[in-house]
Amino acid sequence: MPAVTSATHPFGSLLSAMVTPMTADGAIDLEATVRLAQHLVDAGHDGLVLNGTTGESSTTHSPEKAAVVEAVVEAVGDRAYVVAGAGSNDTAHAVRMAEQAAAAGAHGLLVVTPYYSRPSQEGVVRHVTAVADATDLPVMLYDVPGRAVVRLAPGTVDRLAAHDRVVAMKDASGDVVEAARAIPRTGLAWYSGDDALALAFLAHGAVGLVGVTTQVAPAAFARFFAAWHAGDAAGALAVLREVLPAVTAVNGAGFQASAAKAALVELGLLSSRAMRLPLVPFTDDEAAHVRAGLAASGLLDVVAGADRA
Repeated sequence: MPAVTSATHPFGSLLSAMVTPMTADGAIDLEATVRLAQHLVDAGHDGLVLNGTTGESSTTHSPEKAAVVEAVVEAVGDRAYVVAGAGSNDTAHAVRMAEQAAAAGAHGLLVVTPYYSRPSQEGVVRHVTAVADATDLPVMLYDVPGRAVVRLAPGTVDRLAAHDRVVAMKDASGDVVEAARAIPRTGLAWYSGDDALALAFLAHGAVGLVGVTTQVAPAAFARFFAAWHAGDAAGALAVLREVLPAVTAVNGAGFQASAAKAALVELGLLSSRAMRLPLVPFTDDEAAHVRAGLAASGLLDVVAGADRA
């Protein structure tokens, strides 16, 4: 784990919800996973989220998840926080995932609201508490009503924030006003869960971003945070505007995992767009749209220049 741990930035500032690279036949590609993790940390990431939504957590299996965490921790765990997804609509399964992530060396857990089953707020509290109680790892809550349907109510967040190991929130609700209310009330470290809203969330009191396009444009987002931390909000906005075409291309259709893999192939960072059903890889036409977004953000030129060097 990185030597310095901050209560205000418990998992750093710049994190990606990393894809899980796969070979053409759908097997987990651990070598490609490690290469991507090293690339992101070398480019300025101080945290990585593994086995989340973008990591296809719903279709990867427990031994595979543990292997991904173990490989990434071994490769970059001394330089970046490694947060492992422990999300399920089955509490007992989520608890096992948390225990396995801890055994594999994860530094923290990402715990999403149980999806599909639509639990009550009391059910959400009991679910998260059970997962948080299962290990000694710090927990980042994940509020993503667009996927989970049930949103974390303010009172639920307050109750969970009282747990000693619940230290952060990944907020993909898009509600920056509620974030501004909740941050001082709960004391949680808030992370934007939306690339395009990163600056808005920071302006409302967040400390970082768990992004998707961040793994496609890590150097640009490192410049974004360097500007923000230097007090240069205008400079941060300029960088955000620069990467917005890529953000739209990767996130716009709602198939972030497929789009991110297509983008990483276009950049030469992955060799395969392979996914596991029910997710499907982007077609050549869809990948061309992603490529256009990367080009509009100058990202293909950056990679080409690095290759020439």
